[in-house]
Amino acid sequence: MSVRNLEPKLVWNHFEDLNAVPRPSKKEEKIRQFMVDFGKGLGLETIVDKIGNVIIKKPAAKGFENRETVILQTHIDMVHQKNATTDFDFSTQGIQSFIDGEWVKAKGTTLGADNGMGVAAAMSLLASNDYPHPALEALFTIDEETGMTGAKLLDGSKLSGKILLNLDTEDDDEFSVGCAGGIDTNTFYTYAEENVPADFVSLTFTLSGLKGGHSGMDINLGRGNANLLMNRILYAGTQVADVRLTELNGGSLRNAIPRESVAQVVVATNQKTALVNCVNAYAAIIKHEYNVTEPDLKFVVTENKINPAAMISKADQEKIIRVIYTTPNAVWKMSENIPGLVETSSSLAKVIVKEKQFTTQSLQRSMVETGKEDIANAIRLTYELIGAKVVQDGAYPGWAPNPDSKILKVLEKQYVSLFNDQPKVKACHAGLECGILGEHLPNCDMISFGPTIRNPHSPDEKVNIKSVQKFWQFLTKVLENIPAKN
Repeated sequence: MSVRNLEPKLVWNHFEDLNAVPRPSKKEEKIRQFMVDFGKGLGLETIVDKIGNVIIKKPAAKGFENRETVILQTHIDMVHQKNATTDFDFSTQGIQSFIDGEWVKAKGTTLGADNGMGVAAAMSLLASNDYPHPALEALFTIDEETGMTGAKLLDGSKLSGKILLNLDTEDDDEFSVGCAGGIDTNTFYTYAEENVPADFVSLTFTLSGLKGGHSGMDINLGRGNANLLMNRILYAGTQVADVRLTELNGGSLRNAIPRESVAQVVVATNQKTALVNCVNAYAAIIKHEYNVTEPDLKFVVTENKINPAAMISKADQEKIIRVIYTTPNAVWKMSENIPGLVETSSSLAKVIVKEKQFTTQSLQRSMVETGKEDIANAIRLTYELIGAKVVQDGAYPGWAPNPDSKILKVLEKQYVSLFNDQPKVKACHAGLECGILGEHLPNCDMISFGPTIRNPHSPDEKVNIKSVQKFWQFLTKVLENIPAKN
């Protein structure tokens, strides 16, 4: 069965159309034009603001002219991640989705359900006249995944709605009413090199098979961080041999838990056996530690035919391994006000050692601004101890819950009416755009919800088919019951 034949067909067909268009963060030219052509093709007012967000406006259905205007907000970029063994070109190929039981997945890549399902739902409402609704302003923001640039530089004057429905939450029984803020920390260190002696041999250490995932939503699940695990193995190796790094590449995206790391090393030929035995033994220890959360973890040592010309100096290698070892990572503090909610965290997303440059990229998140400052300072000061340059930017605010939200009461009532159950009202540790959008739309009542999505930001991403049906039924019912204007 084709994904296009799933119900609701309107939504799934828009999702498949969307996934045929490349849409990586910061390279949204094609998907932006796709959305502009879509809006204009429907004869609807279509606006592109100064930063590149697309706004498509649709008048209210007959009889709903006196209802409050609703902003349907989603982001059009997606995380492009693939398995190392997957041959795929994101710049030219469309996502290849397929049905796997109760889920829709992609073949070896991210699916783009984050936030493609929200975009497809908004497109469906714009394209169809079968569902009663108030005036709609569909806001499609850019660059949510790598900096929230679209939300930060939104021209709020282009919007008039007083209710904003963000369609980017990933559990169909949850309403998000708050989220964490964040900041990026990038570090840079220039290291010295030495010539590789003639009697050395070159090896490649490959760590792979980790689950990865969203560094906000999944940070408390105890998953392995490929950068930290590889560093543990390298440190163990230095205890038995004079092993030297020549290159290191771990992780790929600032907001994804790193799934893979590859280290190129050299070692004296007479120490090779001791080194290989040591790192394999230590990798076995790590596999045992993570036998439940990371059952597919793999560590492989291969010998290279050609030696590189240079290796990192012993003194600088010692600094690098030690600073990675001491980098704060994972959950920093749990919330004291909301049980089970991560308040503050950090994820070491990328580590690169190449051509005399050691660089890292990490993302700190917190529901509390002072907590975000605290963890960001911990990272900055740790790297400054080795003389690294530290650049912290891309900061965005959190979204504080509004206990008096009127739209929350509307959504709760409709959820109970439709499903005879109470929804879970939560704040989340991900960086939803609502906190930033609230600065541009200060009088807007906001809430976030969506279908059930698992493992976003990884090739294991999947969306539950029944939850899409539930999400669509709920969204259309909510729009039918938007209150009248004050």
